[in-house]
Amino acid sequence: MEDRRLQPLLHDLVGLVLAPTSALAGPDGQIRAAGVQGVFHADARVLSQALLRVDDREPEPLTQAPDGASGARFVALARWLGDPTPDPTVRLDRIRRMAVGGLTEEIRVTSTAGLPVTATVTVDLACDLAPIEVVKSGGHGEPLTAKIGRPGELVWAADGTTVTVTADAGEVSGPARPATIAAADGDRAGAYRLTWPVRLAPGGQTTLRWRLTVDDPRAVVVHPVGDTAWSRPTVTADDHRLRRLVDRSVDDLATLRLATADTPQDVFLGAGVPWFLTLFGRDSIWAARMLLPLGTELAAGTLRTLARRQGTGIDGESGEAPGKIMHELRRHEFHLRGDRLSLPAAYYGTVDATLLWISLLHDAWRWGLPDAEVADLLPHLEAALRWLAEHADADGDGFVEYVDTSGHGLANQGWKDSFDAVRFHDGRFAEAPVALAEVQGYAYEAAVGGAALLDAFGRPGGDRWRGYAAGLAERFRARFWVDGPLGPQPALALDGRKRPVDSLTSNIGHLLGTGLLTDAESTTVAELLSSAALAGGYGLRTMSDLDAAFSPLSYHCGSVWAHDTAIVLGGLARGGFTAPAARLADGLLAAGEAFDYRLPELFGGDERTLGRPVPYPAACRPQAWSAAVAVVLLRAATGLEPDVPAGRVRLRPLHPGPFGAVTVSGLRVAGSPVDVAVDRDGTARISGLPAGLTVES
Repeated sequence: MEDRRLQPLLHDLVGLVLAPTSALAGPDGQIRAAGVQGVFHADARVLSQALLRVDDREPEPLTQAPDGASGARFVALARWLGDPTPDPTVRLDRIRRMAVGGLTEEIRVTSTAGLPVTATVTVDLACDLAPIEVVKSGGHGEPLTAKIGRPGELVWAADGTTVTVTADAGEVSGPARPATIAAADGDRAGAYRLTWPVRLAPGGQTTLRWRLTVDDPRAVVVHPVGDTAWSRPTVTADDHRLRRLVDRSVDDLATLRLATADTPQDVFLGAGVPWFLTLFGRDSIWAARMLLPLGTELAAGTLRTLARRQGTGIDGESGEAPGKIMHELRRHEFHLRGDRLSLPAAYYGTVDATLLWISLLHDAWRWGLPDAEVADLLPHLEAALRWLAEHADADGDGFVEYVDTSGHGLANQGWKDSFDAVRFHDGRFAEAPVALAEVQGYAYEAAVGGAALLDAFGRPGGDRWRGYAAGLAERFRARFWVDGPLGPQPALALDGRKRPVDSLTSNIGHLLGTGLLTDAESTTVAELLSSAALAGGYGLRTMSDLDAAFSPLSYHCGSVWAHDTAIVLGGLARGGFTAPAARLADGLLAAGEAFDYRLPELFGGDERTLGRPVPYPAACRPQAWSAAVAVVLLRAATGLEPDVPAGRVRLRPLHPGPFGAVTVSGLRVAGSPVDVAVDRDGTARISGLPAGLTVES
């Protein structure tokens, strides 16, 4: 049998994060030297093992629960200690909290026994500094040798990174597994041991503490300075799942904040734990766009951070082109073992991030981003539009397309960027260059939005880009529409031979609200999106179950992505397609409930008859644009659509709404907090609007 190195599973791990540091442990709180468990900091695993034992035995786990936004409590028993009764009398509470550049852990040992309790508590630690791409490929590093420093201190150092563990009142020994401990899964020779002798009087308690700190001067991303800039909404709703999803999601979003080392004041969101906790153009842009109802500061930081790295030259290896917005930023080349994929540290292989950057700037302006901040970004807007004019259509057919010229970059460069994402109805792979349907919609929206910004700030070119958009809509109408199993539909893409890729996918939902479709075409798309073939699961399937390549646990050919579903839901809601929007909203809330209100990156596209969604085993969680879904639901529930430059705000809530009566406090328009209340009959009221804005229904 072929020995394949597999990507580690994530679905049953407990993830904590305070970006750029994260921790992944089993449900028992143990960090074992296996899979993707560990503590990571800026793309390196800084702790590969943290095994707690009492008298050389692992406690028996009971439960775990969140402890604040970036902490968890793990509860376990030491039943061999204490009174010899059926009831346990010695309990351990392990409270792990992320800190800036590290973590802290408390181990509370509590006795309710009638006799004194004596025990030895140990934690075995190891560090391998394995790069994240090695771990993602199923590999690991060898445990490093530590220096035992001051009492209770361990220090590992390599490649400019220093990892320090300090145990309060604990002793340090190692590096070898004690002979009294049998080798177990996740227990590797080379670990160092923290030891605390424990003596408890009847009914006594003690707290043991250790902490981890990381010094990593070469990291390209850091924790930002200052507090969270966006508002925290307060929600009441007949459907209580909405409030719970919002509360958990806003907590997670705060922990995913990042900045680059050179400009720590400009905040963006890291894409997800553990694989993508860095700057990702598309992901960071979409997350900022979805969070605009909470303020424009995140959008501004994201726009500026990406603008500073906007392409200036042509580079086939990195995919860079003048005016292009980057795909991802790493500290070094990202190479997956056993895979052709090898990406430079600054990689530009994305066909849509530049277009989405333009639309984020336009939308942030409409939500009230100050004119001075918009004006500072106009040269970057013009450069992005030049990329669309000069570099986005390599073969001159009038559509935006992509092709990997390096031979080791991403074969697909839309949001569905797995190698097998673009498939015909019969399962065949599309040949490059590929022109994706939704990217044409993004291009239309960027051209129109870019034209509006140029006009408003006295820059030339607005008429040119409106003309471009009109021509693109005509070309799309002539080339993309095909007859599918449910009737006329937009194709997923055009392939390199200009053949429509005729599978039915969620991509077509991204066209809603871009302006590319007519009203009649939008209605047709909405009907397709509400079909059981696409919407039969807990959200929107990425590919319909009528297509040959469909698999509910395929990364992009049948799974459900929370952000994808939410983007389409938002387009449906703004277009007045209430029933399909409500169906998708209920699917997302049901999935949120099943995943303890922390929506993963994606999950299985199985039918809802299973009773709960099936986890996708390698999905990031928490993940930025999945957490941002909660704010999209608030926007759909309230129907809030501001146009600050035009002096108006529209309130068009879903009616009948899927959430019942809803009240949201703490949304922001033009920097001012506003409250929106929607009755069960669909009547909406808003208060707190700044002067000069009028409400339209």
